[in-house]
Amino acid sequence: MEFDLSWILLGLPLAFILGWLASRLDLRQIRAENRQAPKAYFKGLNFLLNEQQDKAIDAFIEAVQNDPDTTELHFALGNLFRRRGEYNRAVRVHEHLLSRADLSASDRERAQHGLAQDFLKAGLLDRAEEALRRLEGTPYETESRLALLAIYERSRDWPLAADIARRMQTANQGDFSARLAHYLCEQASEKAAHAQLEPAMDLLHEAVAIAPQSIRPRIELAKVLHRLQRSEDAFQSLVTLSRETPQGLPLAAPLLLEVAAASNHTTDAAALLRQHYQQTPSLDLLDALVALGAAPASPQDSEAQADARSWYVQHLSREPSLVAATKWLAGEKLEQEQFHPAVQKALDHASKPLLRYRCAACGFEARTHFWHCPGCQSWDSYPARRVEEL
Repeated sequence: MEFDLSWILLGLPLAFILGWLASRLDLRQIRAENRQAPKAYFKGLNFLLNEQQDKAIDAFIEAVQNDPDTTELHFALGNLFRRRGEYNRAVRVHEHLLSRADLSASDRERAQHGLAQDFLKAGLLDRAEEALRRLEGTPYETESRLALLAIYERSRDWPLAADIARRMQTANQGDFSARLAHYLCEQASEKAAHAQLEPAMDLLHEAVAIAPQSIRPRIELAKVLHRLQRSEDAFQSLVTLSRETPQGLPLAAPLLLEVAAASNHTTDAAALLRQHYQQTPSLDLLDALVALGAAPASPQDSEAQADARSWYVQHLSREPSLVAATKWLAGEKLEQEQFHPAVQKALDHASKPLLRYRCAACGFEARTHFWHCPGCQSWDSYPARRVEEL
């Protein structure tokens, strides 16, 4: 059977036409998909700008389905899920990204960072810790270490927190000397609570060496020395505190009275308190002077001012203070004494909020002074002064 060349001549144009039609169909499909994906993306962006997060998520899901290889859409979707509190879905998005073999190194680090944030927001601290540790050596290292510090502070794991603080200090990622001193003080407090006073004292000496301008280490050291029957050393520690960080003396005033009595330094303590009160009046220093029975040393003193309680009157002449007036009135005899209890009760009630301490970072108020704010978790955010004095 002879082969007819006419079929080849007819087949070549037909093949060309079929190929051209197929290419046109592919191009139309690609263009349609490309139009559909941006449309869904911009629709989601519009919803996001209008704070319609539910509709934005639906639009981004549609865009991801049309183009599953687009990493930016996955990141946007994961962030939206986390902002809405749908942490499980956010975790799945970031874990899907991490499972992709074609993901670049920078995107992998970004996905790992997003996963760590998901776990943190969900309160899964153990999984967050693991995810954050994988960010060592990445551009997110500093942020991850700060998050680890927050985790260890929250769980009161002070040795691990101190380790992270030392590493950040060594890497010049900030000055963490004051915070490291607090971690050492926390460890010392735990040891002192279990009567391990010598190890506690070693930790406090280290804290003083690391942050000599910090108030807490010297106060805590004086407490431990006093418990070890070394009241003389405890008194000298508080004298050093008054010289190095005088703003912290009001916090140490009650301890100073106790230590001075045990070490026979009552006169020296009175002179120290009087000197600092004259420089910077304080309600706590005022109460300590009254408790010591130290009468004001002034040439204008009259017999009526010879007792220590006249410090309250002198304080009123320097600063208007409801607290000082209330405390002075408590020991006075009124002309109509039958009304004194009711008046005193009202004044005590009115002055009680003025005796609180207030966090400078978040405004949280408390009756006791905190080194670590229970509201905003800031360190050293409570001034050593009462609300009335701010």
